[in-house]
Amino acid sequence: MNSNTTDRSRTQRGHSRRPRRRGPRSAPAQPQPFRPPTTTPIALEPFDADATPVPYTSLGLDARLQEGIRDLGFVDTRPIQSAVIPLALGGADLIACAETGTGKTAAFVVPTLQKLLTAGAAVGRSRVLVLAPTRELAVQIEDEIHGLAYHTTITSAAIYGGVEMGPQERALKAGVDIIVATPGRLIDHMRQENADLTGIELLVLDEADRMMDMGFWPDVRRIIAALPGVRQTLLFSATMPNEIVKDALEITRAAKYVQVGQRSAPPKSISHRVEQMPAGEKLNWLIEFLRRPEGPVLVFSRTKIGADRLARRLAGAGIRCTALHADRSQDQRRIAVEGFKGGKYKVLVATDIAARGLDIDAIHTVINYEVPDSPETYVHRVGRTGRADEVGHAITLVAPEERRALAQVAKAVGLRLE
Repeated sequence: MNSNTTDRSRTQRGHSRRPRRRGPRSAPAQPQPFRPPTTTPIALEPFDADATPVPYTSLGLDARLQEGIRDLGFVDTRPIQSAVIPLALGGADLIACAETGTGKTAAFVVPTLQKLLTAGAAVGRSRVLVLAPTRELAVQIEDEIHGLAYHTTITSAAIYGGVEMGPQERALKAGVDIIVATPGRLIDHMRQENADLTGIELLVLDEADRMMDMGFWPDVRRIIAALPGVRQTLLFSATMPNEIVKDALEITRAAKYVQVGQRSAPPKSISHRVEQMPAGEKLNWLIEFLRRPEGPVLVFSRTKIGADRLARRLAGAGIRCTALHADRSQDQRRIAVEGFKGGKYKVLVATDIAARGLDIDAIHTVINYEVPDSPETYVHRVGRTGRADEVGHAITLVAPEERRALAQVAKAVGLRLE
């Protein structure tokens, strides 16, 4: 649990936030077949929200929150923040779609904190629940909450699997103001009656499409069934396939739909390139490319076994790299991400666990070692570069047997990939 106060001498990271334990290993992931996109999107009428960036100082926010905003170096809002913050503060349910790397986290954290500060203390009751598909994203969200709420007494806790439940149980029973959780671990706590969700006033679902892809939606529905019927719901996603639209409309009430950019497309700041070659030549091509990279490179592999094997072969060729996937312990995953961020590793080889929640602004190039298995996966993978309107580069290695899948991806996301 985090308790953020103006006393900077206190530790900023409470024990409940990120205990270091090795979690159970899961079975190796198997390659998934390509999923052709649904051709006719369910109609959603975008709400005419003003996405023009404005100074944060013009939003009339609490002085303590403004101080946290200044600490993080935020000056002007970004388009998704400009569109969402006033509507969220007004109490509207929202379905928001924006390209990756556009600042969706602050778009819901800022109004959440403002509403809590305005309402005043409610000791011993959790009032906000944020659901995220992966532990990395849950930690990232909770970090941003912690930074923005540093000068307040608002408390928060990240609840995710792969670590001991004890510290999380204590945080939940203490009634932290904001719970940031992965669905599966929160269900575990609910079964043990550790989590009292009867006081939740605001529900946020981040990366909703990924939660559906990972099979979490039944858990999400069980969690929602335990919440008060009267609440505000904010749903965010970088892609908005039909399945998400349908479920979003069922769990929100008269929701306003906010769309910034295209509904399911990568940022325009990214260049896209295809390299065609036999599958057996991909490794040599990658080694040569990575000998003189222009900046940090994120390489996506379809499977956990494949990511480990590729990382070993690259390391054997003298390339400073590490692997990131769900079979690695939480501590190994933290070390990999921090090493990549800090420059110890120039290359990170990852499964799609890194397609969400990996917020590293300096990634120069994303390489798809295999063609992604869906258009949404392509959008999220390449969205790890070109963040905050910076120029990014995406390269997809395509074997002859993958050309058909590539053509389907390109058509679905509106790109010319040749």
